[in-house]
Order: sequence, then C-alpha cells, then structure tokens
Amino acid sequence: MSFDNPRVTALTNVRVFDGTGMTAPTTVVIDGAVLGGDATGAEIVDAGGAFLLPGFIDAHIHTAGTESLLRLADHGVTTGLDMTTFPPDRVAALRKEPGGSDIRSSGTPVIGPGGPHSKLRGLAEAAVITGPDQAVAVIADRVAGGSDYIKIMLEAPGGGGPDAETATAVVAAAHARGLRVVAHATTVSAYRLALDTGVDVLTHVPLDAVVSPEDATRTAELGRIVIPTLTMMEGIAARVGIPGGLERILATVANLHAAGVPVLAGTDANTEPGVPFHPEHGTSLHHELELLVAAGLTPTQALHAATTLPADHFDLRDRGTITPGARADLILLAANPLTDIRATRTLTRVWCAGVEHPRPATGPS
Repeated sequence: MSFDNPRVTALTNVRVFDGTGMTAPTTVVIDGAVLGGDATGAEIVDAGGAFLLPGFIDAHIHTAGTESLLRLADHGVTTGLDMTTFPPDRVAALRKEPGGSDIRSSGTPVIGPGGPHSKLRGLAEAAVITGPDQAVAVIADRVAGGSDYIKIMLEAPGGGGPDAETATAVVAAAHARGLRVVAHATTVSAYRLALDTGVDVLTHVPLDAVVSPEDATRTAELGRIVIPTLTMMEGIAARVGIPGGLERILATVANLHAAGVPVLAGTDANTEPGVPFHPEHGTSLHHELELLVAAGLTPTQALHAATTLPADHFDLRDRGTITPGARADLILLAANPLTDIRATRTLTRVWCAGVEHPRPATGPS
C-alpha cells in the first residue's frame, strides 16, 4: 500500500477526551509531528472505538539517562518535567535523544549548605548558596546552563536549607529573568516558607502534618501551584514508618483541591542513590492518578492534572490537548478512564510528536 504522504495517519473510530468527556467515535489526523485536519492520502488506522488522550505529562521526575525517557514513553508519559539533573551538559544531551519522552529541566538546583541535599554525591559543589548576595550570580549560572525553571530546596528552619532572605532573593532574581521557581517542601514549616518567599510552584506535600484549610486557602489566594508527588510521599512514609502518612498526604491534597489550588500530577520518579524511595519512571504516573482520585479529585480532574494543567502552568502551549496544530503526543486506551481511573493502565499505543513509540513486550502499565 502507498500513501500520498506516509507521515499522515488518520485514526478513525476513536473516542477523544475533549477535557470534559469522551466524544462519539470520530477521526483524528496525525500530520507529521502535529495534529492536522486533512486526512487526504492518510494511512487509515481503525481504533475500534478505543479512547484517545493527550500524552501524559509527569510534572516531577529525575532523569537517569536515555533509559528513563524511553520508560516514560513506554507508559504513555510523553513529557517529563525534570526537577534536578546536573551537570548542564547531561541535560543538553538528553534533550537531543530521539524516540522517548520530551523533557524540560531545572538543571542544577539551588540548595543550602547544611540540608540533606548537600550530602548527595557531587551536588554540593555545584548547587550551594550561602547568602542573598549570591542570588543574581546563581540564577545567571542556571540560565547559562539552560534551565527552563529554577528548583530551590527549602527545609524547615534550622534544617540547613536557604534561609528566608536568601530564598526570597533567589525568587526575585529568577523572576527578573522570566523563570518560574519550584520549591521542594516536605514539612509544614518549609511549605509556609515557600509561600512567604514568593515561589510559583510547591512540590511534595508535608509529611509531618496536614496542610490546614487556612494554609490551603492562602496558597490559592497567592496563585501558587502544587505538585504533591503522592507516590513518592506514600513510599517514604511506608519506608520510614510514619504512622498515618498516606491518610495525611491525601488529606492535604483534599484541602488544596477544595481551596481551588491547581494540583499537578508528578511522581518524583528517580533512580538516585541515597534517595529513600524510587518511583519507577512511567508506570508510577498511573499510580499517581489513582492517588489523586483517592484524595477527592474526579477522574476528569486527575486527567487534567497530567495534561492541561502542567501544559498551562509550565508554558507547554503545544501539548496537553487534542486539537489541530497541537503536538501529536497521544495515547490510546482500551478502556475509559473517566469511568475508572485505573483504565489508564490499559494502554495500547503511544505517539511522541507523531512517531509511534514501540510498546514494551510486558504489556499494559
């Protein structure tokens, strides 16, 4: 069989997630790397009534090389927001890798001189900031290294992270360069410090206490975004034996969601030595969606947390929806995730920028 343009594919008889529900069976055209509208001369693929979604965006990962990008794509995660990779040339090399998930990265994080992250191998020399007078130079260094946004590691007072004055200076320097700031915060006091210093996005949720409705309301009023990484926090709570850890983090997300805070799906997938838990790249995103639903989000809202919301809040304007002109990052499911969020695991096909990604022999996620 020959086609006028072998790079044009028409997916027929497919039900499309349009942001509110699933459409009646329709046709979606993949025209090169983007979604098109003209099926003339296209290769026809009958989807048999299956369910088509935008490729998922994991809003908190740590890349471990090409293999991690391929594993993300294996499980329908077509974009990963990396929250620490260094040195900068390692990030640059990964951006050029074909066939796997597309990435954005914070590159080298900003850390304090005494926190737990300063003890990670090779990180302290490149990442430590000791005072607000260094903020402008630190951000200039991150810009030179190609960081798409800034990651700052905040700790409880006395925990060795950047102090309030230093963190505020880092945020101001980043904003002057047009960069968002993502703050690591795993305690209530670090969470409140993040709110006080003006960061844009908070990642993780506290393990020591529930974020109160009052703090959740303040988060919403300040226009902050939260990536709770429930998979990671659940794993840490189980690993170190925190009583009621899962219930606590789910309650925090319930409070944030009730207050109107945008909640993004991110897993903290990593393979880094010294980290207390290692969510798997790709497959953990499906568990994250299930935990978001357990916290009170509807399946539709959970899907937005892994598609439109990270696309909107990280300026990925070419993805997250199935509309003509958007990047052709797509996943095809055998079952409807709006009925049961666990159906995201019924993955049958994946396209990254219009190129079908070969599925692993192991089957569903």
